[in-house]
Amino acid sequence: MPPIVKGEQLWCQGYSEPGSGSDLASLKTRAVLEGDHYVINGQKVWTSFANLADWMFLLVRTDPAAKKQEGITFILVDMQSAGVETRPIKLISGASPFCETFLTDVRAATKNIIFEVNKGWTVAKALLNHERNMIASAFGSTAGKGKSMRDWAREHLDITDGQIRDGSVRERMATYEMDSRAFRLTTERAREAAKAGRPPGPESSMFKVYGTELNQRRLELLLSIAGPNALGWDGPGFGQEDLTLTRDWLRSRGNTIEGGT
Repeated sequence: MPPIVKGEQLWCQGYSEPGSGSDLASLKTRAVLEGDHYVINGQKVWTSFANLADWMFLLVRTDPAAKKQEGITFILVDMQSAGVETRPIKLISGASPFCETFLTDVRAATKNIIFEVNKGWTVAKALLNHERNMIASAFGSTAGKGKSMRDWAREHLDITDGQIRDGSVRERMATYEMDSRAFRLTTERAREAAKAGRPPGPESSMFKVYGTELNQRRLELLLSIAGPNALGWDGPGFGQEDLTLTRDWLRSRGNTIEGGT
């Protein structure tokens, strides 16, 4: 645990597969028991920073005859193991935070199983609640900690007597600020409950949906405010903040999908 907390050991999550995204329980990656190891074959996709990770925790199918949710096991794999290959996926934003991960006869010790064999779905669901809370916080209540929306407005819009002349933009900004504050207060209540020992519940999914939609609204509004300055991709004529805004907006299109739909 200490190396993880210190950021000295990086982990990635092997959940989604090319044919198993929203219907994650249909995953096909197999793990077959051989002595005191499982031999794993399959493919994961959208694995965040798999090319940089030291370890992966992943879901594998250990009992293909069981009901799909009941034949899954949660296991840990060393990313330096023979048979592990990662390929970064380039996004429309130009960044490559996600990877395809290929597993060919990868061996993982039975001691690396978390909880019980064929009970991995229970572990995965619990972790997803925490992940969705994190996504909601990152893209919703704590998003946009740099230059404020009002700063963008002062820089790019007509201001008369301290007021934005475009009434429709003023209304959109006010609505966003009210919704953002309400969402932040709601997630703060949930964090206080977590500190008191209550595990995340179904509200995590609601937070994730609303928080990511809120982030998309924020970036779409910033693009409207920036106008032609938000059309840049590279080269002269655009500031770094303008180029970052364009790429952040493109990246935000995936917010509502990642972490489970």
